[in-house]
Amino acid sequence: MDETVSRKVLWRLVPFLMLCYFAAFLDRVNVGFAALTMNRDLGLSAAVYGLGAGIFVLGYFLFEVPSNIILEKVGARRWIARIMITWSLVSGCTAFVAGEWSFYLVRFLLGVAEAGFFPGIIFYLTNWFPSEQRGKVVGTFMMAIPISSIIGSPLSAWIMAATDGSHGLAGWQWLYLIEAAPSFLLGFAVLAYLTDRPEEARWLAPEERRWLSERIARDRREKVEVRKISLAQALVHPRVLGLSLVYFGISTGLYGIGLWLPQIVREFGLSTLQTGFVTAIPYAVSAVGMVLWTRHSDAKMERTWHVALPAVVGGLALAAAGYAPSPALSMAALSLAALGVFCAMPTFWTLPTALLTGSAAAGGIALINSIGGLGGFVGPYMIGWIKDATGQFGLALLAIAGFMVAAGLLTLVVGSVRPALRDKPSPAE
Repeated sequence: MDETVSRKVLWRLVPFLMLCYFAAFLDRVNVGFAALTMNRDLGLSAAVYGLGAGIFVLGYFLFEVPSNIILEKVGARRWIARIMITWSLVSGCTAFVAGEWSFYLVRFLLGVAEAGFFPGIIFYLTNWFPSEQRGKVVGTFMMAIPISSIIGSPLSAWIMAATDGSHGLAGWQWLYLIEAAPSFLLGFAVLAYLTDRPEEARWLAPEERRWLSERIARDRREKVEVRKISLAQALVHPRVLGLSLVYFGISTGLYGIGLWLPQIVREFGLSTLQTGFVTAIPYAVSAVGMVLWTRHSDAKMERTWHVALPAVVGGLALAAAGYAPSPALSMAALSLAALGVFCAMPTFWTLPTALLTGSAAAGGIALINSIGGLGGFVGPYMIGWIKDATGQFGLALLAIAGFMVAAGLLTLVVGSVRPALRDKPSPAE
C-alpha cells in the first residue's frame, strides 16, 4: 500500500502546489524583467531598484511566523487561498507605481501579503509525506522555481515587447497586470482542490486514509531530534537559529541571481527578447540537476553534504562569473551557480522538517524562512549598491558568492552538532 498511496498523494497534490508556487515566484521576480525598462521610465538607480526589489522580504520577515501559526490553526486550504488572492492584487498594483517611494511601498506590501506561503507549503507537505520521501517531494515541488524562470523569462520579455504602448501603458506595466491574473484565479482553485489532512481526503479509499494517517503519526513519534518541544523553545533553539543562517546565505544567492540576472545578461549586448531566452538557460540546467540531486539525497538518506557541497560550488562559480573573459564563459559560470543554489535549496528543507513537529514545526519553519529569507533583501540591495559604486557586476557577484560559501560551511557545522534539546519518550511511546 505504501507505494500506491504515496503515488496517489504525490500526483494529487504536488503538481497543483507546483503550479501555485510557479505563479508565486513569477509574481515575486518579474520585477527583474520589468526593470529593463521600468528603471529608465521611473528614474530608478541600481541601488534604488535593488532596495525595492528586495524590500518585500522585510514584509515577509515581519509577518511570516504569525502567518504560518494561523495556517496551522485554521488549515492550509483557507490560508493559502487568502495568501494567493491578496498577493495577486498587490502584484498587479505594481503596474501603477510612479517613483521610488511607491515602488518601495508596493514591494513591501507584496511581502506582507505573501508571508507564510512557502513555509506553509513545506509544513503542509509534512502532513502527507513521511520524512524519507520529503527530499524527492520538496525537490519536485521546488522545481516550480526554475520552471517559472524557464517559461517566465522569455514570456515576460515577449509580453513587454508585444504590449508596450498599448492603451497608454508601458510594457512593464502590462507585465505586472497580466502575470498577476494566474495567482488570483489559483487562489480560488485552492479552496476547491486542497485537503488539509489525510483523514479528510475523500479522494482516498477509507483504508488508504487510515493507513496514511497512521504512517504520518508514526513518523512523527519516531523522530529522534527535538520531538516535543514547544513553539517558544523551537524559536530559540540553537539548531533552528543555525539553519536560519544557512538559509540566509542560500537565499542571498537565490535572489541576487534571480532579481538581477536579466540585467546582467542584458549587458552582453542583447535585445529584450534575446535576454529573455538567454536568461532561461541557467534555470533549465538547474531544473534537471535539482531533481537528480534530491533523489540522490533520498537514496543515500544523507542531507548535510547534499546542502553544503552545492552551496560552496555554486558560490565559487558565482565569484568566477563576474570576471569571466567572455559572455559564454560568464553564462556557464552563472549556470553552475544557479545549479548550486537550486540543488542546495530543496535538500535544505528536509533538515528543519526532520527536526520539528506540530505548532513548533509551523513556527520554527516560518522562523527559518523569515530570518533566512532576509538574504533575499541583502542580496539584491548589495548588488545594486556595489553596481552603482563600481559601475560593474564583478565585485557585487563576488560579495554574494561569499554568503553562499559561508552557508555551505556552516551547514557542515550545524549538521555535525548533536541536538542540545531532546525529550524522553513518554510511557505511551
